[in-house]
Amino acid sequence: MRLFAGDALDTEVWLPHYLPHWSSRAASAATWTVAGGELRLSIPPSQPLWCEGSHDGALRVSGIQSASFSGPVGSPIGGQPFKDGLLVSTEEPPFWGYTPLYGQISVRARAVLTARSMAAFWLSGIEDTPQHSGEICVFEVFGDAVGEGTADVGIGLHKFRDPGLTEDFSAIPLPLDVAEFHTYAVDWAPGALTFTVDGTVVRQVGQSPNYPVQLMLAVFDFPDKADPAAKTAPTPELIVTDIAGS
Repeated sequence: MRLFAGDALDTEVWLPHYLPHWSSRAASAATWTVAGGELRLSIPPSQPLWCEGSHDGALRVSGIQSASFSGPVGSPIGGQPFKDGLLVSTEEPPFWGYTPLYGQISVRARAVLTARSMAAFWLSGIEDTPQHSGEICVFEVFGDAVGEGTADVGIGLHKFRDPGLTEDFSAIPLPLDVAEFHTYAVDWAPGALTFTVDGTVVRQVGQSPNYPVQLMLAVFDFPDKADPAAKTAPTPELIVTDIAGS
C-alpha cells in the first residue's frame, strides 16, 4: 500500500501534527509542503516550541502520524507520554488513518541536519491500553552523529510500557550520507523484526509487538544545543518521496 507516493498528503491517512494531545493543535502543527514529488517537513526559525513548560528541554518538531486519540483534558489517557504524571492538554478525537499489524513498512528519505537536530521514522503501539506501547524504530539520526559519508543510525525496539518486550535498540555506524536519499525499512513478523537500509539487512531482533501500531515521521530541533555564535537558527528538513506498507 502506497501511503505517500510523491503527490498530495492524504489527510485520511496522515495527521500533520505531533502528539497534539500533550500540547495544542497550534504548537504541534507541522511545517510541510508537497511539491516536485516530495513531502518536505521543516522547522523554520519562527516555529513555536512543542509542549513549552512541560517538556524537559526546549523542543520544536514537524511531524506527521497515521493515528491519534486521547482522553478528555486533564486525563492521563494518550499515546507516547514523555514523563510520569502527564495530563492531556487538548482532547483529540479518535483518528485511525493507518494502523498495521505486521508486514513490511518502508520510507525513502533524506535529511538536512545540524548538530542541534534529528530526524526519525518509527512505528509506535497505538496504546489502546498502556501496555500496547512498544516502538519499532526504523531509523533515527542525530545531526551530531553524522560524519563525512557516515552516520550512526538508531535502529531497533523500545519496550516502553510493554512488559512482554525487552529493550533492544542501538545506534549502528553505517557508511551512508543521510543528506542523500536512502530507503529504510522493517519486515515485521510475529516474534521477529528485520531492518534494512537500501535493501541490505543491518539489524535483526528476535521479538516484536503483537498489536497495531501508528506510523510516525518527524524532524526535531533542540534549541538548547544552539551554537552561541550562530546569528540565526538553522532550518532542519526531512524530505520524503515514498512511504509504503504491506
